[in-house]
Amino acid sequence: MLAVSSKCVRLPRALAQSKRALHDITPLSSTKAAVAQGPPGRSATTGHVATVFGCTGFLGRYVVAKLAKAGTQVIVPYRDEDEKRHLKVTGDLGQIVSMEWDLRRPDQIDECLRHSDIVYNLVGREYETKNFSYEDVHVDGAGAIASLAAQAGVDRFVHVSHLNAAHDSPSAFYRTKAAGEERVKEAFPDATIVRPATMFGYEDRLLNNIAFWPIWWKLNDMKTKVRPAHALDVAQALANVIQMPSLPGTFSLPGPSTLTYDYLLTLVSSVTYNPATAAPSIPKPVALALAKAAQHVWWPALSPDEVIRRYIDDVDVPGDWDKFGVTPDEIEEHAITYLRRYRSAENFARPVVFPASRETSSYDIA
Repeated sequence: MLAVSSKCVRLPRALAQSKRALHDITPLSSTKAAVAQGPPGRSATTGHVATVFGCTGFLGRYVVAKLAKAGTQVIVPYRDEDEKRHLKVTGDLGQIVSMEWDLRRPDQIDECLRHSDIVYNLVGREYETKNFSYEDVHVDGAGAIASLAAQAGVDRFVHVSHLNAAHDSPSAFYRTKAAGEERVKEAFPDATIVRPATMFGYEDRLLNNIAFWPIWWKLNDMKTKVRPAHALDVAQALANVIQMPSLPGTFSLPGPSTLTYDYLLTLVSSVTYNPATAAPSIPKPVALALAKAAQHVWWPALSPDEVIRRYIDDVDVPGDWDKFGVTPDEIEEHAITYLRRYRSAENFARPVVFPASRETSSYDIA
């Protein structure tokens, strides 16, 4: 068998990779331009530098992974050393740059974003703590990051809010999300504001929580309507923004279908082969009292505001997925991926079972 020198193979490849075309250039709003180089993929370079605040959260890890996989250098601000270690391997050597930061330290925020041409703000809290309230995180924090990004001359700013953000919402979480949007618009008028619905995925607080604590999803007699979106779809939509010269405005990213808690409980029960809980629906005053009492434990527990959110339907607005070049997936397509771990050993390899329809609790084997 003839041996071929590796240098003979590398030379044509190197010549092919050195070619440039117009599609490798992404004009930015400033006088700069991002120039891509190398073959598409992890070892390529898109020419972009992105800062992802909130990168250690549920959605943030997927945004970082998709940006880094395409060859973007990503700045990952972190507070806890152990929370950002898994992000290092999502990109090639030198593409993931971790920097310590604090939401109340403008100098650290500026240091994290001053070399970037796009900044993502994914910072958010599902519950309040003694150190950070909803107002601190969703309003003051978002405003500070947007303001510093504008002062640093960052070309694009992407802010992640929530589908149900509204100033008149009974939930403080949704009210502060709406107030945060206004603060971002004031500081960065051309910001891209994305409103995803409740998301499902590996580390979600939807399917995993339903499988573990189904009783808390029986509130409102399981009539609450939600439009769950796949976290990977939302992450892909956010990652695609980097290839767009400008996309100002507010965009909604709801899931493709409107489902009730009743159906989600039935779906989780049928996929995991675990019988549905026979516990009764807890009245709202009792649930609020229990949630308030649970705030005295040191670990995160169901908060009173989360109880209020369990009674609020997702808003009925059209999705803007087409503007990001993404087609959202149905929750049934991925349910077994995230719920198989809740099956018993004897049921682990059994076929996937779905409810017969979204209006009934009977089962049908797929």
